[in-house]
Amino acid sequence: MTTYDLTLNIRYAFSPPAGGGRQHLRILPAALPLQQEVRNIQLAITPPPQDRRDFTDFFGTRVIEIALPGGLTDFTLTLTAEVDRRLPAPSLDVSPALTDLGAEISAHGGLDAGAPHHFLAASPRIPPDPAIAEFARQATQGAATVRAAIIALGEALHQAMTFDAAATEVDTQPDQAFAQRRGVCQDFAQIMIAGLRALGIPAAYVSGYLRTDPFPGQPRLVGADAMHAWVQVWTGLDGGWLDYDPTNACLAGEGHIRIGFGRDYGDIAPVSGMLRLGGGQTGGHNVDLVEIVRPA
Repeated sequence: MTTYDLTLNIRYAFSPPAGGGRQHLRILPAALPLQQEVRNIQLAITPPPQDRRDFTDFFGTRVIEIALPGGLTDFTLTLTAEVDRRLPAPSLDVSPALTDLGAEISAHGGLDAGAPHHFLAASPRIPPDPAIAEFARQATQGAATVRAAIIALGEALHQAMTFDAAATEVDTQPDQAFAQRRGVCQDFAQIMIAGLRALGIPAAYVSGYLRTDPFPGQPRLVGADAMHAWVQVWTGLDGGWLDYDPTNACLAGEGHIRIGFGRDYGDIAPVSGMLRLGGGQTGGHNVDLVEIVRPA
């Protein structure tokens, strides 16, 4: 188990001042039995919202809804929390062959938030794309199981794509990012989801935080960690859901702190809603995940 102090800072500036509006914040780390425990959550919002409501959305993500006053020139948000993160013991690959997965999807009863049926069809931000589908088919040729196909596609995508923070915007479609072979974690995740769904594999978009490691011999920089996105994939009735990070070509580890999941970025955007603007807006965020080392 690894314990972290999490700090998130989000800031916006408006010129001229913005009017009022309502925002949904999906930024709280999730409580996951036996995997992730969260304590001492504190959230500071400046200026204070006129109204606040907390609720849980369909997919189980904790949401904070706030009403912001008019006349805003600046808006800042600081979240702090303590998070215990642990991973289950490594498991054997018990996923079926890809040709048998459809029967297992059909055999899955219910339509709760974790049902694979929600994550098989196209979603608003991840439409079908023939080029991504063909890439996925070629990348997974010869994969004996669904889990093997997931890893093969993730590694192929990692090799084909270049991480480039300046290449895409938040509303860039997966086909555009894939065509230029450049993007950020949101693009890697949504492209992989499009490819998996084209293969008949249910895949969800996961939002969270990532602990980053500095180059050897270099100090960690405060605020250098990140909000991050990866993929949750259904591997069958016995295997269940598997978290895979295509940006880093790895299974999600103890440095991946989950917020929640949805069909695509639109379901789990950290900040969404409506704000009346009459001009320009600038903003940014930084994340710090500091490992807490307790005495033995």
